[in-house]
Amino acid sequence: STSPVMSSKVARNANMAKLQAGYLFPEIGRRRNKFLEENPEAKIISLGIGDTTQPVPTHILEGLKGGALKLGTKDGYSGYGAEQGVGDLRAKIADKLYEGRVKPEEVFVSDGSKCDIGRLQMMFGDKVVSAVQDPSYPVYVDTSVMMGQTGSDAIKDGQYPGIVYMPCNPANGFFPDLSKTPRADVIYFCSPNNPTGAAATKAQLTELVKFAKDNGSIIVYDAAYAPFIRSKDVPKSIYEIEGAREVAIEVNSFSKYAGFTGVRLGWTIVPNDLKYADGTPVRNDFNRVMCTVFNGASNIVQSGGLACLDDEGLAEISKLIEYYLENASILRTTMEQLGFDVYGGTDAPYIFVDLKGKSSWDAFSDIMEKAQVITIPGAGFGPGGEGFLRLSAFAPRESCVEACERLKKISARPTTRGVFRRGSEEPAAARVRGPSR
Repeated sequence: STSPVMSSKVARNANMAKLQAGYLFPEIGRRRNKFLEENPEAKIISLGIGDTTQPVPTHILEGLKGGALKLGTKDGYSGYGAEQGVGDLRAKIADKLYEGRVKPEEVFVSDGSKCDIGRLQMMFGDKVVSAVQDPSYPVYVDTSVMMGQTGSDAIKDGQYPGIVYMPCNPANGFFPDLSKTPRADVIYFCSPNNPTGAAATKAQLTELVKFAKDNGSIIVYDAAYAPFIRSKDVPKSIYEIEGAREVAIEVNSFSKYAGFTGVRLGWTIVPNDLKYADGTPVRNDFNRVMCTVFNGASNIVQSGGLACLDDEGLAEISKLIEYYLENASILRTTMEQLGFDVYGGTDAPYIFVDLKGKSSWDAFSDIMEKAQVITIPGAGFGPGGEGFLRLSAFAPRESCVEACERLKKISARPTTRGVFRRGSEEPAAARVRGPSR
């Protein structure tokens, strides 16, 4: 006989119960694994999650190795470090990446920008109103829900009450109409954007900073994809905009810079000029959070971060970025040749494919089953993402090329149904079957 399942007497956090299904990327993994169980001979190519695939470059790797080797020596060993990060690394980030626009004391080194977004939410608490781009990286919305910012009302049309959704779509160039945007306390803004690949211009970010100033809001600017920017009119940091130090926090990461997705190293900038309504410096509270819930980034990893910012390391990063941008160009060109309207892929590693309002989950399944290629359905990034697919350029070059060949082949099959069916005057992008999930 089986023993009865015992439960504790601890009530579940009601905010956790509000979250929709599972987090997007594990759900993609679950569907992929189910497909592989049913089709064990399938050879899957992933254009899905934005995980880097190229080896850590030589000079940067030597920095990591050097950091590890120091721990085996009496003079080089170190234990706990400063929660804010190694002083040399904070200074180097301020100098090399911000050209002196920020001070070393304003740099908080961490284990990644995603983690820091959660810590910022902890700092802001449950009484703030958050605004997000729609579509957007799921972490902004999900952490807002976890913190209790969305109240007790039920979710409606895929949107949580208490969150301001800023529509970003082809009609507005993927930049929100701020004249129609309600005031929010905290504005989460990602550029270059995940998932759309859109990169905000200097004029647009100037408008955003003015909007924040006029409304007394704080911008949390996610610049994780800044190294992919090639357009001259697109800033790599919010602090290139006059007045941004008074209204903006910036989060960033070495994940996409140097292939550190598994190594884990990021940073957050909280300027001394940024203050709460009562005059308290925001930096003080973020420092308190970091000192309370974080023991500092790995000393080994921070040695790798220092190597990233050497001239040799920066050259290696540039080469990596060019590799992924070439992948993006290949994917973008292929999808355009297949008749889709395509966005991103120039200043970002993501290609956003317009399905003309049809189901993104159906398109995901269609492509997985027929081409054995994994994509990401836009619906997973919020209601504004429905009708789009996101393709990631982080796969190895040969995988990107092979994926494109597979997509071309299934588009050429007269009997193929779904997103790639031919034999009609209707554009390929408009032919995705079924309702959204």
